[in-house]
Amino acid sequence: MNAATIASLTTAAGTLVLAVATFSATRSANRASAIAERSLLATLRPVLVHGQLGDPRQKIGFADQHWVHVEGPGAVFEESDGVIYLAFGLRNVGSGIAILKGWLPTPARILGNHPHAPAEAFRPQTRSLYVPSGGLGFWQGALRDQAEPVYTAFSEAARNREPVTIDLLYADMNGGQHTVTRLTLLPAQDKNWVASVSRHWMIDRQEADGRLRGRWRGRQRSGTAAAGR
Repeated sequence: MNAATIASLTTAAGTLVLAVATFSATRSANRASAIAERSLLATLRPVLVHGQLGDPRQKIGFADQHWVHVEGPGAVFEESDGVIYLAFGLRNVGSGIAILKGWLPTPARILGNHPHAPAEAFRPQTRSLYVPSGGLGFWQGALRDQAEPVYTAFSEAARNREPVTIDLLYADMNGGQHTVTRLTLLPAQDKNWVASVSRHWMIDRQEADGRLRGRWRGRQRSGTAAAGR
C-alpha cells in the first residue's frame, strides 16, 4: 500500500466521521426544535369544557333579538316562533384563547368513541365567539330552516326532552391547533337542560401523527424491500 492510497483512505475515513457527526448534530437540533415547538404550542392551546357550578349567569342575545340566560352548567334548548335556540356556558381550562369556528348538531346522545365529522361538515359561526384562557364564555346556535331534517329531529327531541349532541370546532388565537369538543345537552329538573362535555379531538395533532405514521410505514416498507434485494 503506497502513500497515496493511505492518504485517500484517511481522507475517506475523516469524511465519514464528519458526516456521522453532522447527521447526529442535525438530528439533535431537529429534536430540540420539535420539543420547543410543542412547548410553545402547549402555551397557546385552548381546551373547552362545559360551565361549572358557581359560574355566574350570562345573558346571550341572538340576531333576531331573542334573549336567553345560562348559569353554571345550565343550557338552553327551546323552540320559539319556528326557531330552535341552543346555548350553554363554556369554561376554557387550557392556556390559550379559544376561537369558536363551527358547530355540528346531532339529534341523539352519542356514546363511546364515535368519531367526529370532518371539519368541512361543521356549520360556521355567524358571530365571532372567544373564550379567554382560564375564563368563562358561551356558545350559541340556532336552527331556523324547518325544511332541514335536523330541525325536525331537534324539535321532537325538545318536546320529548331527549338528549342531543353538539360538536364544537375551535382554534387557538393564531387560527391553528384545531380542536373538536363534543358536548351533550341533557334534560334536568324543572324542565331545564344541562351541558356535559364527553370527548376532545386535537385535529392538527391527529393529522401530524398520521403523517408521521405514514412516513414510518414508508421507511419500513423501504427497509423490507432493501432487505429483500
